[in-house]
Amino acid sequence: MVGTTNESTRVAWLENTLAAVPAGSRILDAGAGECQYSRFCDHLTYVSQDFAQYDGRGDEGGLQMGDWCQDGLDIVGDITEIPEPDASFDAIMCVEVLEHLPDPLAAIREFTRLLRPGGSLILTAPFFSLTHFSPFHFASGFNRYFYEHHLPIQGFKIVEIEANGNYFEYLAQELRRLLSVGERYSGSGPTRIERYALRSVIGMLARFSDRDQESKELLCFGYHVLATKCH
Repeated sequence: MVGTTNESTRVAWLENTLAAVPAGSRILDAGAGECQYSRFCDHLTYVSQDFAQYDGRGDEGGLQMGDWCQDGLDIVGDITEIPEPDASFDAIMCVEVLEHLPDPLAAIREFTRLLRPGGSLILTAPFFSLTHFSPFHFASGFNRYFYEHHLPIQGFKIVEIEANGNYFEYLAQELRRLLSVGERYSGSGPTRIERYALRSVIGMLARFSDRDQESKELLCFGYHVLATKCH
């Protein structure tokens, strides 16, 4: 259904991309959170890292997870200063993390140091996101031009950059969220007519999305990026 595929599309892309990493490769999951993508790394030597300061509740503002368990991390510390030798990883993945970093470019520079030449960098981040995991939310998102500008400067060649969703899907996602947000922040729910109108607009967005012609250039859920370290 329109507006409901943000996470499932990202997870499917990650599964396929990680499956293509050669067996036995050493991979760093930078900003691993609950290590939910380790299940796609059984053929790899998996190393997890996170700063481990988020507890699921944060400052209670915006969208929070509620429960958040980070037991079993391999490395606890700053993503910009990971205590591993230069060129010690064959691949690095950093999934939905960049918006939570005060200095995402410093993290990318650290990935450059940690990756061997020819190694793979697997990134995803939102194009636009609501406040979540606050107070650890420092950017609403990143356009494709962020990657196209900064990754080559840091010594990477972009192999793939894929938009997740489109303008109509993003709007549908937020309209589906409108009822819970309205109840939380206005203390009221929609009338019967408003519910009908909302369903009608979501139906319209589904029709537009089926006929989409590159509206992703305006807005989408986020970007999936695969790059290799040149030297």
